[in-house]
Amino acid sequence: MSHAAVEKRSVLSAQGALAGVAGSFRKLDPRVQVRNPVMFVVFVGSVLTTILGILAAVGAVDGVGQPGFVLSIATWLWLTVLFANFAEAVAEGRGKAQAAALRSSRREVQARLLEEGRRTARWEVVAANRLRKGDFFIVEEKETIPADGEVVEGVASVDESAITGESAPVLREAGSDFSSVTGGTRVLSDWLVVRVTSDPGESFLDRMITMVEGAKRGKTPNEIALSILLAMLTLIFLVATATLAPFSAFAVAAAGSGEVVSFVVLIALLVCLIPTTIGGLLSAIGIAGMDRMVRANVIATSGRAIEAAGDVDVLLLDKTGTITLGDRQAAVFHPAPGIAEQDLADAAQLASLSDETPEGRSIVVLAKQRFQLRGRNLATQPHVFHKFSAQSRTSGVDFEGRSLRKGASDAIQRFVREQHGPWPGAVTRIVDDVARSGATPLVVADGPRVLGVVELRDVVKGGIRERFAELRQMGITTVMVTGDNRLTAAAIAAEAGVDDFLAEATPEAKLALIRRYQADGHLVAMCGDGTNDAPALAQADVAVAMNSGTQAAKEAGNMVDLDSNPTKLIEVVDAGKQMLVTRGALTTFSIANDVAKYFAIIPAAFAATYPSLNSLNVMGLASPQSAILSAVIFNALIIVALIPLALRGVRTRAASAARLLRRNLLIYGGGGMIVPFVGIKLIDLMLGSLGVV
Repeated sequence: MSHAAVEKRSVLSAQGALAGVAGSFRKLDPRVQVRNPVMFVVFVGSVLTTILGILAAVGAVDGVGQPGFVLSIATWLWLTVLFANFAEAVAEGRGKAQAAALRSSRREVQARLLEEGRRTARWEVVAANRLRKGDFFIVEEKETIPADGEVVEGVASVDESAITGESAPVLREAGSDFSSVTGGTRVLSDWLVVRVTSDPGESFLDRMITMVEGAKRGKTPNEIALSILLAMLTLIFLVATATLAPFSAFAVAAAGSGEVVSFVVLIALLVCLIPTTIGGLLSAIGIAGMDRMVRANVIATSGRAIEAAGDVDVLLLDKTGTITLGDRQAAVFHPAPGIAEQDLADAAQLASLSDETPEGRSIVVLAKQRFQLRGRNLATQPHVFHKFSAQSRTSGVDFEGRSLRKGASDAIQRFVREQHGPWPGAVTRIVDDVARSGATPLVVADGPRVLGVVELRDVVKGGIRERFAELRQMGITTVMVTGDNRLTAAAIAAEAGVDDFLAEATPEAKLALIRRYQADGHLVAMCGDGTNDAPALAQADVAVAMNSGTQAAKEAGNMVDLDSNPTKLIEVVDAGKQMLVTRGALTTFSIANDVAKYFAIIPAAFAATYPSLNSLNVMGLASPQSAILSAVIFNALIIVALIPLALRGVRTRAASAARLLRRNLLIYGGGGMIVPFVGIKLIDLMLGSLGVV
């Protein structure tokens, strides 16, 4: 996804507002309105009051009120429906804009379909849409990858900027955890043989487009439950309001005076009683939650996954790249007895000149920082470099009669013995002490002489300890997962401030740990990128797969991080929690809002039937007609006022669920009670000054 598609935009742009206005009118289709029971009642009320207003204006009916008053009620009921439609249309429009950006990255390309899954096999050129799951194709330098797949042969540099927005190329290689390729990306060098992993229309890009289009978003379980509750409340108020008409007629007949409450007033009363505020914003909140995830470059397979992220109380985090910077860095030089630290640093730097690993480069940098030693140019001197390899586990250089080596303790011990040199017991103790502290010891030797030890340490990311403390305040347990031994894992866990750790983690151990937490009633989230992570990802309640990882990992997860950033798991939890908090806060506001509106409209609605109810006019509203119209206008305008909050989301804080609930009850419950009193009174004063009623 390009950066333009995921950049942070204003909550409501001018273009988005225009699209929302058009969408709000399109959604007046009764087949669309009936999907939202609360707003469908308002829609039906709008139709009925409009008909009654027109009939009253031409003198065809009596007893419904003044035509101007009835048509004013009808106008604001229509606006209530349109404002609710507008909120949903704007939220959907943001997703559709991102989907359009994704579609623009598609290209009609040709594919070289292989008869067999190897480079030397015969091939034929076909359209990319003819490729089927299980087919093999070959793609070479400067060609576009025609379909999603798994690399089975070759290694190449791939430009994935069309999907991730990152300009830096990535390496894709057969048999590694970075073997998955995405259709629409481009090979920059070399070649790949790829096995297709999806049929046309089911590619990763197709799934992304489907998910970011809000109109195709399925409701989450909590959202369904809340929708049912709102529908039941609406039904209860509908029945209650319907029974008020005969009661009013009976009271007037018994008293011999007063007026029967009109049908239009009953409709206005019903609309103000039912939870229109949350009913109008509920869908927009869910769509906006998914939109926030997309703008963070995370694609969720369902709204259920985002919702589950908000309820997560256990986070499994990989150590490397998530808690630590990813590569161990040289931290300390430990010279052997009789050796100066600067001499050790000089020899370690020379032995690392041919080591292109991040660890090797860090040794060169540390020597420069500690003793201003600069990497020397040996091109003018006879020398032989010994590059680092996984087999030898050493690197070094031979020059000026010296044989400098640096590497793992056992590898250097073999080298020293081959040179017929002694192995100092003091060096063994240094190696053991470094290992017990959770660091990695590398020994440096000059031929038969051992010079000392270089200590490599995992560097914990800055601010990660404070972030874990915030998660702890929110009631979330953090668990570090690493393949390191227990001593190393314990040291890193203590420094990072995680609650627990799993050392020497195997796929079976990860799976067992997740199941153990789930058996205790916890919701678990984790991230992974390799095929060996797939079982645990499939078991976790929230599973974030890295886009750079294998196809197996992406299929097992219910979210894919396009940036392949393991720390995104923390952001995912924040986004999910924000969606839940926003929905809860606005539901609280809506219910409190309705309670406050009762004091305005109920006395006004029945003042003509029961004059004694005028004593309940605590707001001092000018007249029954003004009170009813003011309540209906406020009922419509409050939806508009809350649209930015529904789209942006309520800001979350590092606190437990109980504390957040109390805070929201105070702010949004209390605010929901106060705002209607102020708003309805101001509208009443404005209507009075304008002489509307």
